[in-house]
Parts: sequence; C-alpha cells; structure tokens
Amino acid sequence: MSQKQNPRRLEGVEAMAKVRTLRTSARKLNLVAQSIRGLKVQKALNELEFSHKRIAIDVRKALYSAISNAENNHNLDIDNLVVAEAYVGKNLIMKRFAARARGRASRIEKPFSEITIVVRELGEAA
Repeated sequence: MSQKQNPRRLEGVEAMAKVRTLRTSARKLNLVAQSIRGLKVQKALNELEFSHKRIAIDVRKALYSAISNAENNHNLDIDNLVVAEAYVGKNLIMKRFAARARGRASRIEKPFSEITIVVRELGEAA
C-alpha cells in the first residue's frame, strides 16, 4: 500500500524551480528577483546575463532550471513562458567572529537565502 500522491501546488500551466542555499543576503537577492518579475523568459535571461550583480549568475541557473522543468516535466511551450513569480526567503546564517582590540570579539554574520521562480505559459490570446 503506497501513499496517495499529493496534489500539485501549481496550476497545469506552471512550473517551478527553487534554490535553497544561495550565499547572499535576501535583500540583495530580492533586487535581482525584482528585475525579472513579470518578464518573458528570454528577456529575463538577457537581463540576468548582463546584470552586474554577482548573484545574478545563480538566479540565471535557477531560471534555466524552471524553464527545463516546464519543458520536460509539464510539456509547456518555452516560447510562451513568463516569469510569473520570483520570491526570496531567508535561510541559515553562518556566525563568525572578528578579533577586536583588548581581547574582545565582534560578530560577523554570513547570511544565506533562497529563491523560488515560477514560470507560467501564456495562452495564444495573450
């Protein structure tokens, strides 16, 4: 007796990709996510290709993964895909210390964050 299959969280014309450990703060990652929200995927890939932000390389890989999921797993047409959602969340924080004067120490926090990209296929009418 196997477990019942969970229902899909997304609609039939959507696909998702999630990257869980990106070595940047959520605030910096959200700037890159804002730049691709609502764009067609080809335009979003171009935006990420020529972005000066370091983390744009990893976001581009995540977008490629979402496009591949849409094509291979859900048989969606990649020419009609749009970045429907791109949202960011906090993840773990590595805590380090820096030596200070008189034997004291100060804390250095190295945050990680995660990004979720949902692509949606637009109909022919749109």
